[in-house]
Amino acid sequence: MNLYLSADKDGQELKEILKAYLVEENFQVIDLTESPAVDFVESANLIVQKLKKDEEGLGIAIDAYGAGSFMAANKYKGIVAAEVSDEWSAYMTRRHNNARIITLGSQIVGTELAKTTAKAFVTADYDGGRHQIRVDMLNAMC
Repeated sequence: MNLYLSADKDGQELKEILKAYLVEENFQVIDLTESPAVDFVESANLIVQKLKKDEEGLGIAIDAYGAGSFMAANKYKGIVAAEVSDEWSAYMTRRHNNARIITLGSQIVGTELAKTTAKAFVTADYDGGRHQIRVDMLNAMC
């Protein structure tokens, strides 16, 4: 599974820390913003475009507060993104909502919390079943 990372200027430092950690944890990390994106809209769009082609991939977008990337990513049909700032939310949004993107705020979470939150997200599997009804409803909204 490919894990796509992107960040604007406010998220670049945290993204680099997460990238190193996730590579060390043996995840297949693809950095879409070696240089920071101009803004969070561009950063989120880079991940969405990859995920539209890579149905098994996941993404993490980082900006100052996570909210901007969250709003931008959710504008696309077939993409479920969640703004998270803790491990449990990241884990459960993957399990129950089939979120393929989480967004983190570099000014909200510290480095250690960002690491454990990212790992919780990428190690969770979608449960499907009764949850698919809501995921289909979300995907139909765009």
